[in-house]
Amino acid sequence: MVCIVSRTGRHLQKYSKGRRLVVGCIPYRFKNGNHDIYDDDYELEVLVVSSQKGQKMMFPKGGWELDESVEEAASRESLEEAGVVGHVQVSNRTFLKCSGKLNGSYIIQHRINLNFNRDVIFMVQHELGTWCYKSKSRDIYHEGYMFPLLVTEQLELWPEKNSRQRVWMTVEEAKEVCDASWMKEALDRLVDRLSASG
Repeated sequence: MVCIVSRTGRHLQKYSKGRRLVVGCIPYRFKNGNHDIYDDDYELEVLVVSSQKGQKMMFPKGGWELDESVEEAASRESLEEAGVVGHVQVSNRTFLKCSGKLNGSYIIQHRINLNFNRDVIFMVQHELGTWCYKSKSRDIYHEGYMFPLLVTEQLELWPEKNSRQRVWMTVEEAKEVCDASWMKEALDRLVDRLSASG
């Protein structure tokens, strides 16, 4: 398997009303493999990654670029920063029930060939929301879109493996280590959505 290189630079970045458009995912899984939230063994885990410039933990996110859809950007960021994908065969404009319950969310499917020896199929669900937040490193505002991503494959090699750490955590642990309030709110929305799907 050949690993792709992360996109860099901001020359292809999308902006709206002076705000840089940022897209990310909350990668999640069910620790015991059971998707039934009413099961006593149910435990939702989310994947957080370290920032490149420090030890802050966050969900994978990055700039939305001109040559990609919002779903492609979210999937790309999850692959580049966290080395995770969801690869489920679904048809466009359908609802997916995955091993029982996946809350009936509309699934957007796209296939990307990322210099792997195979196509990777990403499953991105309805967005969790859009947030406006101020950059911590620059005096500008970003508009952030977050999506849930049910992880079905975790890669051993990925583009930012040498510059980031990835850690599976409980929802409570992730809320403690993630300092971005908008990401915590997106996580709350994911938990609410999954809870309502039962």
